[in-house]
Amino acid sequence: MTNFTDRHGVSHPLPAPEAEAQVRADDRGHVFHSWSAQGMIDPMPVATGEGSTFWDYQGNAYLDFSSQLVNLNLGHQHPDLVAAIQQQAGRLATIQPSIANDVRGELARLIAEVAPEGLEKVFFTNGGAEANEYAVRMARQFTGRRKVLSMYRSYHGSTSTAISLTGDPRRWANDTVDSGAVRFFGPYLYRSPFHAETPEQESERALAHLEQTIQLEGPQTIAAIIIETVVGTNGVLVPPPGYLQGVRALCDRYGIVYIADEVMVGFGRLGEWFGIDAFDASPDLITFAKGVNSGYVPLGGVVISDRIARAFDTMPFAGGLTYSGHPLACAAGVATFEVFRRDGILERVRDLGTRIVEPTV
Repeated sequence: MTNFTDRHGVSHPLPAPEAEAQVRADDRGHVFHSWSAQGMIDPMPVATGEGSTFWDYQGNAYLDFSSQLVNLNLGHQHPDLVAAIQQQAGRLATIQPSIANDVRGELARLIAEVAPEGLEKVFFTNGGAEANEYAVRMARQFTGRRKVLSMYRSYHGSTSTAISLTGDPRRWANDTVDSGAVRFFGPYLYRSPFHAETPEQESERALAHLEQTIQLEGPQTIAAIIIETVVGTNGVLVPPPGYLQGVRALCDRYGIVYIADEVMVGFGRLGEWFGIDAFDASPDLITFAKGVNSGYVPLGGVVISDRIARAFDTMPFAGGLTYSGHPLACAAGVATFEVFRRDGILERVRDLGTRIVEPTV
């Protein structure tokens, strides 16, 4: 039997190597994979993982540079998250969302406490795409408008409205699902569509372009602008100085809801609870998923500003999910907050960002 050695130097047995053949056969015979031509892929069978490493059935170790799908913020098999799920499963494995639940309420409170001021309510979803779907639905119901602006270099998920708002080529085969989607060019100095030469020029010209788009589309028709705080799968594009503050100002000027898509950068990726904190701009809605519990159980959500939440005090919100705020997922989320604070995760990210990642001039 093949073994693997964990980060503490302890040896553990892996499943028998011959089990790999059955895993591969079951996968190739019956699993339909996302974003793939099914006959042209051969997914690697993975036996186990720990921290930043996972192992195949032959005992080969792989450093997980991508954190799976940029969601495994606390690594594979974190003992605190696993224990939280086990304990919750033993006490209350599931409950419908219309019933108050302790871990759901606690996680919502913890999220609200670290969100920008004036965002106190949380609607839970099962993942990031749904979070963006529901944020758009809230914005449309709140404003009574239909259009939503998004960048060409963007990814917001693969469900109907989310893929319509996505700007990159993954949209092409799924387009025209939501006719209210309108795209614009975001700032990207390296390949500037505005012929800018400095970050400041790029910010100024990108904001002028966005305002022109708003005016040509008709401000009274636009419900929301949705922006990844740092563009993720389209290149990790950090907004230039002043850009997100400028977007906030435009939204205020034209009565548009500002949605910050934090599915990827929320919960520590930028050394902040929410990436928007690094840019001093407060959105009306924040969408999150991934790092809120490292994907141990599917979870996402929308953090809602007080002014939007108040609109639904007497007007029913037209939306809901069977597994909204699932107790197992929320238990892992509560444990995530505990680990972040106990182990100084945000401080660790900031330190690594400054010493290792940040460019020197």
